[in-house]
Amino acid sequence: MAEQAASIRFTNPSTLATPPGYTHVAEITRGRIVYISGQIALDQAGNIVGAGDFHAQARQVFENLKAALAAVGADFTHVVKLNIYLRDMANLLLLREVRDQYVNTQQPPASTAVEVSRLAQDAFLLEVEAVASLPE
Repeated sequence: MAEQAASIRFTNPSTLATPPGYTHVAEITRGRIVYISGQIALDQAGNIVGAGDFHAQARQVFENLKAALAAVGADFTHVVKLNIYLRDMANLLLLREVRDQYVNTQQPPASTAVEVSRLAQDAFLLEVEAVASLPE
């Protein structure tokens, strides 16, 4: 954990509004960068989880991100950026509730959330991709 803290600096400049649950600037000072493709609500067998249930899909998406991070020896403390794609922005607060069970809420990653008209399949309600930084 000390290695991670020394290689990532999270900053909210006083010249910007205080963000709700994310950080404006995540600076990688050294180490390696890992890009994780957008994760959707599929289980390990490729079956959709939580058809029509945003909360269930969000939990599965973050579990998939957790598994992808673990595959490279990382966890959510290494995540510096999340890109979130929602079919309905009305689910943003629910997404934040699920997200906050995974990310470090004291130093949350930089984040972007956008509403999109479609994802890879109509059944998917969200997709989340991540960028992580690991020590060398």
